Amino acid sequence: MFNNSKFTKPTWLSISWLGLMLFLAVFGSLLPFKSWKFVYEDDLGVVPFSPGHILGTDNNGYDLLASLIAGTRMSIFIAVTAVSLGGLIGSALGITAAFVRGKVDTVMSTLFNVGLAVPNLVLALALVSVLATNVDINQSVPTWRRVMVLIVSLTIVLIPILGRIARGATLSWSGRDFVTAARSMGMRDRQIIMKHIVPNVLPALIAVAFLAVGVVIIAEASLSILGVGIPDGASWGGMIARGRNDLEYSPHVLYIPVIFLAITVISTNQIGEVLRSKLDSREAKV
Repeated sequence: MFNNSKFTKPTWLSISWLGLMLFLAVFGSLLPFKSWKFVYEDDLGVVPFSPGHILGTDNNGYDLLASLIAGTRMSIFIAVTAVSLGGLIGSALGITAAFVRGKVDTVMSTLFNVGLAVPNLVLALALVSVLATNVDINQSVPTWRRVMVLIVSLTIVLIPILGRIARGATLSWSGRDFVTAARSMGMRDRQIIMKHIVPNVLPALIAVAFLAVGVVIIAEASLSILGVGIPDGASWGGMIARGRNDLEYSPHVLYIPVIFLAITVISTNQIGEVLRSKLDSREAKV
């Protein structure tokens, strides 16, 4: 569907960067590095390109390269999982609402509009603050629970966004001649949706999904900085939250994860925009 020969250098750089991040997320634990939790007591706050520490260490003695690899795994996992779940649920609701029409469409459109009316970060912050806390304030919340709550919260935020897009795309494709012809031939609605609607709506959702991954990464980092995200520097946001106090004496501790996060978000936006432009050209020819 997409002509790779027309991809620009920024697009190929974005693809390469995301490929590297995906590699680190999947195979990072197999690389010959010590655990990101290992403390180098004799190397506190060393600068990048120091012997044994390519990206340096923070003031607690954690190696930044090992921390970035672990943070990549956590941030990518949260972003991909939340976008996948949000896309699956949102697209199912949006496609159903647009194809069935009537009261179902009215109810779903109202719910989507209500969800979109609430600022994404505020809604995620409220959900995480409520669900990822213990009654006993002296008892810490396990990391796995924070991760699950964060994924659920971000999924809830994404459902109305992706659902609205799926609904709009379905309304566009459901009025095409081939859908009318399929219905006149006696094809059931479920078959029409699976054979004609979903394959044509899916490219639009994939294009938006890349943009959504960048949004989720930023949201996770923002929640970590606010103190309700992933603790102890286990994600890019957690590293930024942990390193903000070292800005005066060890600025690289903050700048390095910020640069990784920024390049990743820029890359997802670049690919999402390219896919969207290719999709617009494709639909214009249909």
